[in-house]
Amino acid sequence: MGFEVKHEIKRITNTKIPAVLTSQQSITPLTNTKHFLVSAFMDQRRTGFDARIIGIFRRDSIHPLHCIFFCAGFFSKTTSASVLVHSDHFGFPFGATDVLCRIPESCNATHVTLLTKQNPVNISDQLWLPIRNRKTHNKETRLNFTVCISTLFGDYNNVLQFTQSLEMYKLLGVNRVVIYNTNCGPDLDRLLKSYSQEGFVEIVPWPINQYLNPSRGWNFKEHGGDLHYFGQIITLNDCIYRSMERSRYVLLNDIDEIIMPYQHDNLNSMMDMLQSQHSNFLIENHIFSKKHFEPSGRFHLPRWNKVPGVNILEHIYREDPDRNFYHPLKIIVQPRLVEQTSVHEVLKKFGQRFKVPMGVCRIIYIRVALRGSLKLEQLHEDKRLWDFQEKLIPNVDKALRRAGLLREEEEQS
Repeated sequence: MGFEVKHEIKRITNTKIPAVLTSQQSITPLTNTKHFLVSAFMDQRRTGFDARIIGIFRRDSIHPLHCIFFCAGFFSKTTSASVLVHSDHFGFPFGATDVLCRIPESCNATHVTLLTKQNPVNISDQLWLPIRNRKTHNKETRLNFTVCISTLFGDYNNVLQFTQSLEMYKLLGVNRVVIYNTNCGPDLDRLLKSYSQEGFVEIVPWPINQYLNPSRGWNFKEHGGDLHYFGQIITLNDCIYRSMERSRYVLLNDIDEIIMPYQHDNLNSMMDMLQSQHSNFLIENHIFSKKHFEPSGRFHLPRWNKVPGVNILEHIYREDPDRNFYHPLKIIVQPRLVEQTSVHEVLKKFGQRFKVPMGVCRIIYIRVALRGSLKLEQLHEDKRLWDFQEKLIPNVDKALRRAGLLREEEEQS
């Protein structure tokens, strides 16, 4: 299958690229480089460019690259690539990178890859990325809210909290949750498969540890490794672009966080109130210590005792952030107005940002206390989750039962 492209256009008999040449992976090594390609999208928001490739590049090994397209029947001429390494890489050798390409005239591009030389090239030596977000006749149903949860790793098995968070998001009006999964515990794996079959969760395999030594932390000097936090920034950007044509808003947060409206019953009403002229909305993170339990025990349900994980309904004591130090935020974005994002802020955008008052919305983050020296009487009682308990508890039971994680005898007890 040695299709060879020189500077002229070469036609092939099939209008579709041979399947064997299309990358089936979420991470694709780029031939003759130290880089990796993740995904490709139509993106004509920047003058002079038509397509954007999201990748993981070795920052000290950036060399000129060339874009080549499969044009529904022939391979195009090469065009020069513009390589943009994201500014937030936290000192790690590899970082999130965008490659912008111009599609040649008269090319109905369906796939793209990058070359280190203009020509010649043996096409069968390349793996090609399908170009997403192309204008087609098959329109996806437009969603209101997508949650992007990046880099699930380390055999994480906090099943109960994760189930409660997913069911809470359903009640708040979220339509889809996208999860990038390197690995997780066996019980959580069963739960994810159940939600995936239901259609609420989209699982993107993320085998980054097969290609690099990903860090478990955010600071290269402290944690070492090749890449920040299992490639968190790359996955968040990929998720935004995946959602660009199918979701009005995208929530960027961790697996154990809930972006919670405090003046509205759902996210839709809150965002309607906040208006949509902003590209991104910053939400304050508030920690609820899992060390302190609500004293009455009303939500300590015996049937959940054998389900691994934290019961978020039992933790109602909220820390005040220490305003003397940097306090990270999380983000709700309008994907069409975002070009690049980091974890706690949008890096490049087509619009303004807005910091949402904590009385309107805040993140419920149940974890080990950040300010461990605070005494119980110095914490704030916050029972916002209880406003949803009548629907939340039976929905959690149903989800656990569907995944085979809640047995009949446990429910009866």
